[in-house]
Amino acid sequence: MTDADVETPGPPGPDRLYFRQLLAGRDFAVDDQIARQMVNFVYLVGDRQTGEALIVDPAYGVDDLLGILRADGMECVGALATHYHPDHVGGDLMGWGVEGIARLLELVPVPVHVQADEAAWVVRSTGVGVGELVAHRGEDVVRVGSIPVTLVHTPGHTPGSQCFLVDGRLIAGDTLFLEGCGRTDLPGGDPEEMYESLTTRLARVPDDTVLYPGHLYSADPSATMGHTRSHNYVFGLRTPEQWMAMFGR
Repeated sequence: MTDADVETPGPPGPDRLYFRQLLAGRDFAVDDQIARQMVNFVYLVGDRQTGEALIVDPAYGVDDLLGILRADGMECVGALATHYHPDHVGGDLMGWGVEGIARLLELVPVPVHVQADEAAWVVRSTGVGVGELVAHRGEDVVRVGSIPVTLVHTPGHTPGSQCFLVDGRLIAGDTLFLEGCGRTDLPGGDPEEMYESLTTRLARVPDDTVLYPGHLYSADPSATMGHTRSHNYVFGLRTPEQWMAMFGR
């Protein structure tokens, strides 16, 4: 097992939770230079007992991801999208075509779970039909086997950015990194919403929850929320005025 593979027991029984953190360009899509440059994480979340799994942000080597699941005795039954950017769901990335959910749906007709405010953006980015997406609101729960995944709406990086809480883990996409947070100057970004997401919407996430980001932008691939709150400079900005002075347009 590499240090990018995390497999920890989860309820309701020992070793039931299936969880893997995979780095694009290293653990899969190894010949894709864009994947190597973008250092995206993709997550596999599932129920070992039923053999069902979800892929979080399937981009770059979709066939590789499905192959990893098969090798682990798992089957893809759906996808979760943190936000619409092509390096997370596929599409045109500054002139480079990135494989994503469109390719996944060609191979396996599974539901793709997005935040409702993000659906139109995902359609534009990927070319998939809106009918192929399942739109959610914050606090919805998606189950894979008996494993619940809670969807947390965290706008700021994009209007419908969402994080996923599963068994003491927060898969945060580009909302929060171990060092810094997602940009707010791209289309759909909003620095005021990002401040609210970090200080209010994610405030209920306990310190012992482990943060799993959307990119490897730090030396470590994960850290507890307590450590992140203590060491990430974005949490040192104590007031909206301080935040907007740094991140406001």
